Amino acid sequence: VIGQPAKSKRPKEHGENKIFNKKVKPKAPKMKERESADSSLKSQSILTQVMDKGRFQKLAATLSLSAGQSIELRCKGSNVTWSYPSYLDTFKDSRLSIKQLDRYSQLSLANSTAADTGEYSCWLELCNGNKCRKDETKTGSTYIFFTDKEELFVPTPSYFEIVYLNPDKPAVIPCRVTTPSAKVTLHREFPAEEIEIDGTDIIYDAKKGFVYQHPTSDHKGIVYCKAESQGAPQISIKYHLLYVEVPKGPPSATVVASSNRVKLSDSVHVICTVLGEPDVDVNFRWQYPGEEFERPVIIQNFWRLMKRGIGHTTRISKSVLLVEDFEAKDAGNYICIAQNRQGETTVATKVELN
Repeated sequence: VIGQPAKSKRPKEHGENKIFNKKVKPKAPKMKERESADSSLKSQSILTQVMDKGRFQKLAATLSLSAGQSIELRCKGSNVTWSYPSYLDTFKDSRLSIKQLDRYSQLSLANSTAADTGEYSCWLELCNGNKCRKDETKTGSTYIFFTDKEELFVPTPSYFEIVYLNPDKPAVIPCRVTTPSAKVTLHREFPAEEIEIDGTDIIYDAKKGFVYQHPTSDHKGIVYCKAESQGAPQISIKYHLLYVEVPKGPPSATVVASSNRVKLSDSVHVICTVLGEPDVDVNFRWQYPGEEFERPVIIQNFWRLMKRGIGHTTRISKSVLLVEDFEAKDAGNYICIAQNRQGETTVATKVELN
């Protein structure tokens, strides 16, 4: 009817999805409705940037700031955990500070540099006694580019890195940039050529670098990245791509003694060796006859990379147990337990008194 007053609507809340703006009694949306909303909005719900004059701004998936700027992030909650570029921890950088207050946690980074580029995220911890777990429904994350025309690539502590090409998983050439709009290309050192990026088998992600989706032995070699953005191009560090093909599973271990029959007061070495993938750590444990008598032994662990055939690289991990001044109580079985993320393998050898 003409002239009829408009029906009152409840004011739409900031950030509320239109799906909830129905002509119903004013009430908060149910949890299931909230979860059906844009997941990116949900993931940013507890993380904000503190602006000047006490203003707060919700963060998008990415943020670009100039190197040299300081930033302050705030995460709602009384028990908050933060994640940020790992090198800030490695060097215990005094520019970074985190304070937990009653209702929120505050992360401050002063005098930012290009190297600070990376993901900054926070989440609430749910604790029951000493056991805590991440609350997946209350998280926040943003990737911050600290742009610097003098440093188009995020600086790294080394001038050369090894990247393992495993046929079972994507491989990343981590030449990340500080300016998301920079044009980045990938180049092979020998033969000198630009590598074609087809967007399928090899893709580029400004937050990661170049990603080989299905690595093969044809990809091995030395490569580097080149970036251009309103000035002279810059070259990244070099990356040595090594192809790896080792069956997955518990460690393939062997154990051998320098001698299986020794005399009193002799020294004996027992060596436990594992061949495996270059990027898979191996942990060693020993059980030996003198252990119950608290006999002193020396144990040393080390590893190295070895090329096996064209383009194949294997990691050799070793643990060496040394018994000096052999006694009767040292005779018996020397047991090595080698463990990786797929499981563990136990091997043994016997050392007897001659």
